[in-house]
Amino acid sequence: MGLRGIGSKRRGIAAAMVAEEGTQPHSWEAEGLTRAGRVIVFLESLPVTKGIGAGEPLKLEPFETDWVNSIYQEHDGVRTVRTGLLSVARGNGKTLLVAGLCLAHFVGPEAEPRGECYSAAANRDQAALIFAEMEAIIRAVPWMEARLNIKRFGKIIEDLETGALYRALASDAPGVHGLAPSFIACDELAQWKRRELFDVLRTSMGKRAQPLMLVIGTQSPNPENIMSELVDYAERVNSGETPDPAFHGKLYAVPDDADPWDEKNWYKANPALGIFRSLEEIRVEAKRAQRMPTFEPAFRNLYLNQRVDAEPKAIDPAEWALCGGKVSAKKLKGRPCWGGLDLSSTRDLTALVLYFPDDGGAVLPFFWCPKAGLAEKEEKDRVPYRTWEKQGHITATPGKAIDKRAIARRLQQIAGDYDIKGIAYDRFGFKDLESILGHEGIELPLVEFGQSFVSMGPAIDAFETAMLNGKLRHGNHPVLRWNASNAVFEPDAAGNRKCSKNRSIDKIDGLVALIMATGLHAKAPVEETYDFDRDLVLTA
Repeated sequence: MGLRGIGSKRRGIAAAMVAEEGTQPHSWEAEGLTRAGRVIVFLESLPVTKGIGAGEPLKLEPFETDWVNSIYQEHDGVRTVRTGLLSVARGNGKTLLVAGLCLAHFVGPEAEPRGECYSAAANRDQAALIFAEMEAIIRAVPWMEARLNIKRFGKIIEDLETGALYRALASDAPGVHGLAPSFIACDELAQWKRRELFDVLRTSMGKRAQPLMLVIGTQSPNPENIMSELVDYAERVNSGETPDPAFHGKLYAVPDDADPWDEKNWYKANPALGIFRSLEEIRVEAKRAQRMPTFEPAFRNLYLNQRVDAEPKAIDPAEWALCGGKVSAKKLKGRPCWGGLDLSSTRDLTALVLYFPDDGGAVLPFFWCPKAGLAEKEEKDRVPYRTWEKQGHITATPGKAIDKRAIARRLQQIAGDYDIKGIAYDRFGFKDLESILGHEGIELPLVEFGQSFVSMGPAIDAFETAMLNGKLRHGNHPVLRWNASNAVFEPDAAGNRKCSKNRSIDKIDGLVALIMATGLHAKAPVEETYDFDRDLVLTA
């Protein structure tokens, strides 16, 4: 039975055109081309379907050519790179590039029999953008039109000759399993609401000999986002800190310490600026952001590709990063410290943070959460709880609710390891733990610490003073860093501040515990010391 539907007539006309022209070798099949060269020639054989240059063949810009050359380098006939990252500001031609690369692996020089190619985006509408670009290219190229069957409703394209399949996926759709991808393009990963699809696609790549996952998009303002993880990993690989020939990443961004209003800096995030990226549009957006400060974070994130959040955060990420010196729990044993304890009710994080002022402001965090439902919690909060648990950054207690008895016994162990002068705690939710401590005979130097402006105001001042003066060293603990990135301070009429759990982006338990610890230390009386070797001077 022949194919039927809205595309069957058009496909028949295209087939007739191809038959009339005869079978000709494709341009990328010419002798002497490298693997990357074949991909580049294929891409530049495709038509631009809209905007500047519509109807003309695609011409890759130098930054695109350099990236493709790096991705498709070979060693003994095998492509080395398995995961590629390209992060640029919006509007630098990524949609056409992603669509072209999908076609290269679907019907071009990288195609394989019964290959599976996927483009994945945040939601169905965004996933449709790459599909629509591919469809427009296919309609404009007769041999593709004759060979490919497009199913618009399911965002699926079939290769009638090789049995290959392309499909557009959305991260907010139900889970997709049983895939064997030969090629994956992740579009604007920073916007994905769930990481399940990313993990499913990544872990299913082992079913192919030379699979490839490409991630293209702007940075995420959230340091714990998957996109941020990849950007940070790319920096470590590029610096030589983490050797990984199977990974190649390139970041185009305006440095955080550069002037965001200087046009010369804009080119660092927009390599296509003045070519097909409109300079005038960025000028208009820059003027608006300068006049209205609430527009500045979005301008810096989307147009300068900086890791800047639109929300008014309490802690400057750059200031926090400066305090990331290493911390050794072993070397801190027996040392004097002050603690802050932020208890959860049933299902959230519980945090204990110790502050060692005499040891360079070292910070030692401990986190607990219920083990049951950890995967669902990971999807909801969009942070890797299970990875943190495996790495020892979080202790998952059995059951659906936090096990306060297990926490009480661990607190006893911690108190035996360190010279804790006091542990500040919030009275709210403390009754159960207090009862358990009494029943178990566990004695701790507990100090009630209110969460009002009166108590938290001076504590926040003490915390900020320690951070800004370099008397804080947190070791880049990922859970504590996440908490710090979420925090929003709420002021009162007198200028005192407290942590606002309602306005904060997400969990801030660890930061609250740290602030209480530094605040408790600030209130501790200063011990007077005497030098008995000096002469005694009497005054009348």
